[in-house]
Amino acid sequence: MNERIQELVKQFAVDLLNRSAIDMREYEPFLEETEKFVESIVWKCVKLCDQVDIVGADECIDNIKEHFGVEK
Repeated sequence: MNERIQELVKQFAVDLLNRSAIDMREYEPFLEETEKFVESIVWKCVKLCDQVDIVGADECIDNIKEHFGVEK
């Protein structure tokens, strides 16, 4: 998984741990699924930009991909 998505997942884990008594070892099995979920959100954003017929839509897609470090 790319660095930006991993950063978001780690922040999610820290926030979750700060709000609950969950031990990080208990959370480990869910990291991969959480990364997939975060990446799916990024791709949904790309798809939404792709569906609009406006000037700059391609730039929007490129910016999202670059920011999150994803490529398909």
